[in-house]
Amino acid sequence: MTISIPGFDYRRVTVADGVALNVAVGGSGRPVVLLHGFPQTHLMWRHVAADLASDHTVICPDLRGYGASDKPPAHGEDTYAKRAMAADVVALARALGHERFALAGHDRGALVAVRAGLDHPDTVTHLASLDVLPTLDMWDVLHGASAAVAFHLYLMAQPPGLPERMISASADAFFGYFLDAWGTDPAAIPAEVRAEYLRASREAVDSIVADYRASAGIDVAHDRADRDAGRRLAMPVTVIQQDWGAALGYDAQAVWRAWAPDLEHRTTTAGHFMAEAAPAEISEALRALLKR
Repeated sequence: MTISIPGFDYRRVTVADGVALNVAVGGSGRPVVLLHGFPQTHLMWRHVAADLASDHTVICPDLRGYGASDKPPAHGEDTYAKRAMAADVVALARALGHERFALAGHDRGALVAVRAGLDHPDTVTHLASLDVLPTLDMWDVLHGASAAVAFHLYLMAQPPGLPERMISASADAFFGYFLDAWGTDPAAIPAEVRAEYLRASREAVDSIVADYRASAGIDVAHDRADRDAGRRLAMPVTVIQQDWGAALGYDAQAVWRAWAPDLEHRTTTAGHFMAEAAPAEISEALRALLKR
């Protein structure tokens, strides 16, 4: 890792057998854990983390399989199931002395956050999801030509072998495509941060694909079991996302309310990388959540 969040301490914390996470920790006060998305690392939270650290302990890990965290070989879907990645986060917080904490996630990190909220309702006090749908609903709303926007989900859902070879053959072009296509402000991701994202992703192709492959299999099964059992998120939840519902023809707020009775749903024009493009907006939303 060549770039860090100024003022934050870095350490490696073992969270499972053969898995240690790279984590940045700063500030003091009630703990907040921030989980990054794809194709990024914990650095995506650099602006928001610095703001929240004025009155919170802020914990920013690289997820299992990403950044400078360990990337265990995927011996099955369980290795990168969101259930396993959520357990990593709970173990990380406990290792740092926090039995309960607020949790915010963006993109892939939001899927981990939702799973943590469902699996550990007495541990996660508040939950924020940035620009994603719960796994089960994500697959349900994609259909027809509009699903082309999510071509990468279908590519990385394929059995091991072909997706990894295809992506590795042109990794910078593949990961760079999303950094360009999903953003609204190129200046929000400076050249040195973009280079760090590309380097980290290039070195993690197998584990990134395994993460996505799990979301087409075991993660769906876990979500469906929860839905069938009537399990919902018990804590206050804030969702911030682009208006994908209008674009893809579904009611995003209704989708989320089925999972989260205590919901605040917001839309943003800041693009997918909203924590970098509009950090003040995201910080305000998280602070409002923490007051609920």
